[in-house]
Amino acid sequence: MAELNLGPIAEIAATQPTEIALVDGLSRRTWAQTAAELRSVASLMLAGAPDPDQRWGILGDNASPTLLAHAAGLMAGVGTVAVSRQLTLPELRDQIEDAHMVGLITGPGGAATAVSALEAGLVNTVVLHSGATNSSEHSGLIEWDEWLAAAPTGVEFHERPACPTMVYTSGTTGRARGTSTRWVLAKVSNHLQYLDKLRERAQFPEGAHIVVGPLQHNGPLTAVRHLLLGRPVVVVGKFDAEKVLGLIDTYRVSSSVMVPTHFQRLLAVDPDVRASFDVTCVQLIAHTGSACPPDVKREMINWFGPVLLESYGGSETGTLCRITSPEWLEHPGSVGRTVEPFDVIVVDEDGNELGVGETGILAFQAPEGYGPSYHQDPEKTAKAYVRPGAFTLGDMGHVDENGFIFITDRLSDMVVSGGVNLYPSESENSLLDHPGVAEVAIIGIPSVDLGEQLLAFIVPSNPSDPPTANELQSFCRERLAAYKIPRQIEFIDELPRNEMQKVDKKLLRRPYWDGQRNIAG
Repeated sequence: MAELNLGPIAEIAATQPTEIALVDGLSRRTWAQTAAELRSVASLMLAGAPDPDQRWGILGDNASPTLLAHAAGLMAGVGTVAVSRQLTLPELRDQIEDAHMVGLITGPGGAATAVSALEAGLVNTVVLHSGATNSSEHSGLIEWDEWLAAAPTGVEFHERPACPTMVYTSGTTGRARGTSTRWVLAKVSNHLQYLDKLRERAQFPEGAHIVVGPLQHNGPLTAVRHLLLGRPVVVVGKFDAEKVLGLIDTYRVSSSVMVPTHFQRLLAVDPDVRASFDVTCVQLIAHTGSACPPDVKREMINWFGPVLLESYGGSETGTLCRITSPEWLEHPGSVGRTVEPFDVIVVDEDGNELGVGETGILAFQAPEGYGPSYHQDPEKTAKAYVRPGAFTLGDMGHVDENGFIFITDRLSDMVVSGGVNLYPSESENSLLDHPGVAEVAIIGIPSVDLGEQLLAFIVPSNPSDPPTANELQSFCRERLAAYKIPRQIEFIDELPRNEMQKVDKKLLRRPYWDGQRNIAG
């Protein structure tokens, strides 16, 4: 082939050139403009990374060029890496070297670090977009529009090896390790077949899709698949609940990916203001990232209708199971049943299968090629498997008689105290029953005689009159065995969370451990 494979976008750009394709906080792009930019970006990325092992790093600013760059890379067969815009230069250096990145594309969020990487000779090119500026005069620094204007003409696009978008996750040595969803690779031999599989796998209904999460995580990045199908995408910069409701109404948005924090902020909007926006156009809200409080989920279903679809999986596997709103109302607390080609089993620490309703390590079986793999980290890859052909994402749980999966804890959160395995969620749930506790997170900290002991971080419901540590420990004694009661309690204003709004227990543990904790996490 010689022409870029734009798929459905080519036909839409020809028949509906002025229809809106991409919207962000600074611009609106038509399908004709989007097609032209994709051709230019694909040409430039291919010219900059002619070796199939080379990649471009796309820093995760929530802006249209982020989606365009990932989509163009997929179309040209050039690998992209979804890079966190919060990385420091040493962290970025590790990923650049590990993934063989030759260039970086960034908005304002990651511009300073990206330019530092360019000046350090780590990459050849840094492209700035969406208002990102820098005073550096390095020859490899260029703004988005100037870069597009310099696109080579007459570029021939040929079949290349399939190269999925890579994201980075913690490695066994403490360094981040790259991974990509491998289910598509199991049945493809080149990037064109991979593109077709991606389009087949797109889960959103027709109509506009709105991006509200950071475009450096797999969930929000599923918007790339929507764009590949020739469907419009609206990208939100900083989440503002009322603004998001307005965009849903204006662009008749049919789908989104959200986390429970988004739900809580939407529900916090004044009811009269909420009623002024028409959200009946929404057909699907996929949600993931962390457990959703049951009352919050019920309120969202009452408001938007039975459109919530909860998914469980990982960057390295894709979706393993999901549950619809009607199913969840019948099985509250479940994350659903497995999707093809995965099957769930529950095993003990020795890999022995447990029965229905028994709690153990959740593991998933699938044909060869569908399990997790970490770039240049065979040790981390091996640790993901509880036995040949069965892997885990590190969660504990059980499966009921109908195949519905319930997650009860993180295996990585397990605390070994005096030879006894403790799972913090049980103690956390007990403390949450106390009216003086708004939020809680429990970690393991070093203990001279026990190895580890429990420390609870408490966000009080009433900061001016918090309960005492003794009061909370006494409260727990009525509900928990003595060894499950946190020996230490600290009161804090808020729990640290990552961009997907999961409580950052690594950050909470950091002051208490000189090196890597023996239990991963």
